[in-house]
Parts: sequence; structure tokens; C-alpha cells
Amino acid sequence: MKDVILIDAGTGNLRSVQKALECIGANVYRTDDPEKVLTAGRVVLPGVGAFGDFLSGLREKGLEDAVKEVAARGVPLLGICVGMQALFDVGEEMGRHTGLGLLRGRVLRFAEDSAVKIPHTGWNQLEVRKDASLFNQINDGAYVYFNHSYYCQAGDPSDVMAEVTYGQRYACSVQRENIFGVQFHPEKSQAVGLQILKNFVEAA
Repeated sequence: MKDVILIDAGTGNLRSVQKALECIGANVYRTDDPEKVLTAGRVVLPGVGAFGDFLSGLREKGLEDAVKEVAARGVPLLGICVGMQALFDVGEEMGRHTGLGLLRGRVLRFAEDSAVKIPHTGWNQLEVRKDASLFNQINDGAYVYFNHSYYCQAGDPSDVMAEVTYGQRYACSVQRENIFGVQFHPEKSQAVGLQILKNFVEAA
């Protein structure tokens, strides 16, 4: 099984992500060292909390440039939750904050007058839009676990691999070449989530 670098930006329950990756047989190396990130064959970027705080954590540790470099080199990179949001150009949580810019688009708050409860917390069904490697052996309509108040508005619709409907329809998984993202928590999504992580680890 492949080695995976799990980036520690100072936020998020990394232990649960690490355990899920180990459960599917990955060799996981958790680090906040940019030099180690640059040696990666696979990178997972998990995060929770505020977009701006997460990006600040990456930058303070010198991880932003390392993530961009491995992404440009073609190393498979998976962003989870705020880690997916960070892949985009800008986030509008508590002000306007610059993201990694690996994907075109913005991170926006759900409408204040939404008919559904915010944050979006709980199980919802995937609407898989195309034949994506991340969803091999995953049925359209499979349930995954969400917990967030902001969503990604992709600048290029072709980057969207799956959507979910919660008050509105929005992108919950993206991919452009070697860059992957999931808004939901695969580590909390039981067998479906483990299969998604397995698909990422085994991606070419």
C-alpha cells in the first residue's frame, strides 16, 4: 500500500483521519514539516474550523508553498472539509481570505434565510455527476457525513465530481487532474468513506 503524508496545519481531528487511512492499509506519516511534505507520494490535507485560520496555520508553518509545489509536480492531493475549501481562490468566512488557488472558485456561506439548519450537520446523499476515480464502487445516492457552514462554488463546472442537496445544490467533491477534494468527512462516513479514501490512495 502507498505512503501518505497527512498534513498537520494545527486544526482538525487528524487522529480520526489517520486511523481511517491506516484502516485501508496506508502507511501514514503525520507532519507539519514542509520538507517532509515535499517528499510525499500522496498528500492528505484535512481541516476544520474557519477558512482564514486554517490558511494562516498553513502559512505560518511554511506549508503553503510545499503544498503548491507537490500539487504542481502531479502528486495526488486530497483536501477534506476545510482542506477542500482551501484549494480554491478565496474564502469569504469572517472576511475575505486568499486560498491556495489550485482550483478556480470561492467559498461562500449558506444563505441566512435558508430553509435548512446551518451548519449542515449529518448524513446526506451524494449525487455523483461523472465517472470519477474517487467514487469507484460507490453508488450514486450513497450517504456521507457533513459538518460545515460554508460551501464551495467552483469556477469551472467540469471540476465538480459530486454534488449534494441541502437547501440548495452545491459541489461536495471536486477533482482537477491530481487534485481532489471532498467537503464531507470520509473518516466519519463508515464503509463508503473508507472506500473513497482507498480509491484516493490507489489513484494513479
